[in-house]
Parts: sequence; C-alpha cells; structure tokens
Amino acid sequence: MTIQFENAPFTSASGSCLRGYIKTTYDELVNVFGEPTTLKGDKVNVEWTIKFSDGTVATIYDWKQSETPMGVYDWHIGGFNHRAVELVNNCVPVPVA
Repeated sequence: MTIQFENAPFTSASGSCLRGYIKTTYDELVNVFGEPTTLKGDKVNVEWTIKFSDGTVATIYDWKQSETPMGVYDWHIGGFNHRAVELVNNCVPVPVA
C-alpha cells in the first residue's frame, strides 16, 4: 500500500505537539518528503509539515540543536494524534547501520 502525502508548508500545525520520534538522517527525510518547509525557526533549524491523504498532519523537526543534524538522529514528530508518528515511520526506510 502506498501512503499518499504532500509537503504542505501552508497547512496549519498550530496546536500540534510532540508525539514520537524517527531515527533517520536529514538526507533520507529530504529523499522521502522533499526540502524542509521551514528553515531556522525559533527552536528548530529545519522542519517539514506533511499532510497525508487521510487528513493527518505531521511535523518533523530537530529540536534545540546548534545546527541541523546530518547523521542518524532521533527526529521529533509532532502531530494532533499518534497517527502522525505511524504514517511518518511507514514512509521512511529503516537506516542501514
């Protein structure tokens, strides 16, 4: 089953919060979701806002890092419910050690 989504910079994620994590690299996130929708926010360097075909909104972001992590990192996943974590994790391949 293919999961449908769009990189949605104008979708509101206001009121969403941390729901989980995904261990992967910046390059893999760009490969799957495209370029980040936000660069250099208040407490993040990069963030993706993703809207899935079922209406689920997810954000993927680094948190309080001095610079964008490029190696394997526990990226934060925000959303309105845990479905955001499930969908993001289903889209991103497990990194090779």
